[in-house]
Amino acid sequence: MIDVQRLRVLRAVAEHGSFNRAATALRLTPSAVSQQVSALERGLGAAVVTRSTRGVVLTPAGRIMLGAAESVAAELAHARQRVERLGTGRARLTVATFTSGGRVLLPGALHRLMAGHPRTELHVREGEPEDTLPLVRRGAVDLALAYHFDGPLPVGPDGGNGTGLEWTPLMEDPLHVVLPDGHRFAQRDCLDLAELAAEPWVLGCLKTEAYLRRYAERAGFDPQVRGTTTDYFFARSLVAAGVGISLVPSVALAPAVPGLCTVPVTSPGPVRHIGVAVLGRCGRPHVAALVDALREEAGRHGGR
Repeated sequence: MIDVQRLRVLRAVAEHGSFNRAATALRLTPSAVSQQVSALERGLGAAVVTRSTRGVVLTPAGRIMLGAAESVAAELAHARQRVERLGTGRARLTVATFTSGGRVLLPGALHRLMAGHPRTELHVREGEPEDTLPLVRRGAVDLALAYHFDGPLPVGPDGGNGTGLEWTPLMEDPLHVVLPDGHRFAQRDCLDLAELAAEPWVLGCLKTEAYLRRYAERAGFDPQVRGTTTDYFFARSLVAAGVGISLVPSVALAPAVPGLCTVPVTSPGPVRHIGVAVLGRCGRPHVAALVDALREEAGRHGGR
């Protein structure tokens, strides 16, 4: 039988990348952490980490066990919530979301959820997918409204293998070029980003900047980034002030900023894929109800 405490230690080692840092987080000695990992390996008959002077890296067997450890932790958290609900009669639901998607999709979805499950105790926390999806895996949140571009979901240190996450696509969120009304390209039906090689840029998200830089490298130019923010509305305000142009997802184009226009990017243009992640087989009716409500809300905004 696999010891749950050893799985907890493995999770900490994977998260912190070394026995010493994991020991600090767990309030154990490095020797105790090493002993727990060694005992897990003996029980499995396989190495779960590769040790080096630079820290530790999970082996393929270790990644499998990390997925199991995350699932066990989440199931225990859900069981604890169900026990608490026996005494209070209230279901607690913690939702994680990224800012622009949450602003557009969550209010209507939560309203529908509460209409059908009025005794649900709601908690909402904001964060980017690379932070919130691992929280779903650990059972710290029940559901994450998240997105990704053309790569895999940013689900944590194991690269997404064996995470146990169930991803429900909600909608595609194409990015648009945002220009001042008087810009020479303001009347265009669409634009290729390569046509904007000489333009200064103001960007509202680090991932959007990373996408632009990848595209620019393939197109043979180096984008002039004059500003990087964490807020698309602020980025558009800077465009209106004449600092540069921007690249903004559709769901972040409201409310309108006076003096600006938006132009689609030539197909196939950059797209954010918005969806919702839950731990597979969670079997919780109010979580399923919120997923359905988010799907319905996304449909109102052109989603699936």
